[in-house]
Amino acid sequence: MDDLGETARPTRAVQPVRHAPPARPTRAGTLRERRAAVLSPSYRLFYSEPVELVAGRGAHLFDAQGRDFLDMYNNVPAIGHSHPGVARAVAAQAATLNTHTRYLTAGLVDYAEALLDTFPAELDRVTFACSGSEAVDLALRMARCATGRRGIIVSAHAYHGTTALAAAVSPSLGPDNPLGPEVVTVDPPDPAEAPGDFAARVAAAADRLEESGAGAACLLADSIFSSDGVRPGPVGALPAAAAQVRARGGLWVADEVQPGFSRTGAMWGFERHTGASRDAAGGAGISGAGASGVAGSGTVTGGAVARDGGPGEAGGADDVPDIAVLGKPMGNGMPISAVIHREALGREFGQRVRYFNTFGGSPVSIAAAQVVLATVLGEDLPGRAARLGERIARGMADTGAFSQVRYAGLFAGAQLDSAERAQAVVDALRARRVLISASGAGGDVLKVRPPLIVDDDDIDRFLTELDAALAEVGR
Repeated sequence: MDDLGETARPTRAVQPVRHAPPARPTRAGTLRERRAAVLSPSYRLFYSEPVELVAGRGAHLFDAQGRDFLDMYNNVPAIGHSHPGVARAVAAQAATLNTHTRYLTAGLVDYAEALLDTFPAELDRVTFACSGSEAVDLALRMARCATGRRGIIVSAHAYHGTTALAAAVSPSLGPDNPLGPEVVTVDPPDPAEAPGDFAARVAAAADRLEESGAGAACLLADSIFSSDGVRPGPVGALPAAAAQVRARGGLWVADEVQPGFSRTGAMWGFERHTGASRDAAGGAGISGAGASGVAGSGTVTGGAVARDGGPGEAGGADDVPDIAVLGKPMGNGMPISAVIHREALGREFGQRVRYFNTFGGSPVSIAAAQVVLATVLGEDLPGRAARLGERIARGMADTGAFSQVRYAGLFAGAQLDSAERAQAVVDALRARRVLISASGAGGDVLKVRPPLIVDDDDIDRFLTELDAALAEVGR
């Protein structure tokens, strides 16, 4: 049927267009060579000697020869590779129904209610998408719509995604990835400075945007500044900076794609800075360790631990982000992400712009996300991250190889003196079947970010192999 509802009748026979099939590349060669022959050159592999993986369980990955690799890097399988609960839930739902959000489905609403219960009461609506990049893209569109401003402030080596808009606010993608004309970068927080120092840099950036005529639509910040080399402190830096942007008519967008779902020892990374959370009963609560410092979070320099200061008084709407963006670990490998926002922001955007995401919030992805959230809360993974993260950070600092170890929960960044040395340590660990990576503007920070279900035996193995790798590379 055509658009008029009548059958279209061709006036003449349509001859199919035939093209000669392209010459197929040879199938000979190693898996790496065959991959290079068919995938875009933009694809990259980890490690000087890449790993071929065939299976995963918990915090362990296995290669084609059955060798066990300890995964101290991948945050997507937050509750463990090939989690049986996720596998069962996905298989059962896929065999029952998989459609989209324009139909009523109970699972979607059940999950949305449970997810929002983990946020401060001000953040009371959710919009689902498929990836962190999509969620960041949507969050920035919402911020611009609500404020009537265009400017976006990000940290100097931030990574926020790969859509056109998300890439335009991701300086870590390199010099050939141009930032948007209305994007201003600021140096990330430093553990040695006061919270107000970062806020002052953000204020100056917001003033530049005001003078340009773009105005400051939002501060977009990864709550642990992971691509900037893991910058968990000083606690309080984010709400102080957000106050400067809000004073100029903008919003605070918390990128929780990496720090979220208890990675940093708090359910959400921004809670470490604000103390604002919602307890299990749904009321206002306090997260963190008060005046004595934030549990499982700090900086180790020269063997001395400087625990991040407490978040101070909590509970004000000024200490809560306007928007939070979720992704990576949300479905333990299934494609699902979310934008958590205040109702008024969603209403403003929805009245002016049609938004629909075909696969965002599909029943199969929601089934995986339900298992992840239930596991995070039921097994107290925030508390586990705080305890084990402190052990990892102390063990890394005790090697004497790092000028600084910055950490929050199970997210650590260990500072070396060069990118070459960092890569050498990463490759030496890979040879010992322990997987990590490097980060930071200079590529000189070892990034340690294991699945949240890593255990004490895994940490013993990691620290033993790290010591051996450092001995080989040279301290």
